[in-house]
Amino acid sequence: MKTLFRAPLSLFLATVALVGCAAMAATPTKVSDGVLVGPNGMSLYTFDRDAMGSGKSVCNGPCATNWPPLMASDMDKGDGDYSVITRDDGKKQWAFKGKPLYFWVKDSKPGDRTGDGFNNVWKLARP
Repeated sequence: MKTLFRAPLSLFLATVALVGCAAMAATPTKVSDGVLVGPNGMSLYTFDRDAMGSGKSVCNGPCATNWPPLMASDMDKGDGDYSVITRDDGKKQWAFKGKPLYFWVKDSKPGDRTGDGFNNVWKLARP
């Protein structure tokens, strides 16, 4: 009888582990020194010209070259304060509290925050 329960138990535990991993992947950022950072540890920013909750990014083309979006996969789903928006090129981007998230190309290492206040429209993303 013991072997009869092993297979379902193993399947159950594997499913729980996968669901746990999927839940972890749903939060694309963490907090470091009061600032949201991406999976690479680099600071994240918001753009004042993005209308909160619009589901759009107005930073495209050359802007997105300097301010690379925090990209999401087609399978990523928002949860809580996080949402996924569709960019003009059809690719997906993470947003926090309705504001798309970006990196700054001139930040060279984790902890850099050189884009904060840039042109008075870029700000560090804070929880």
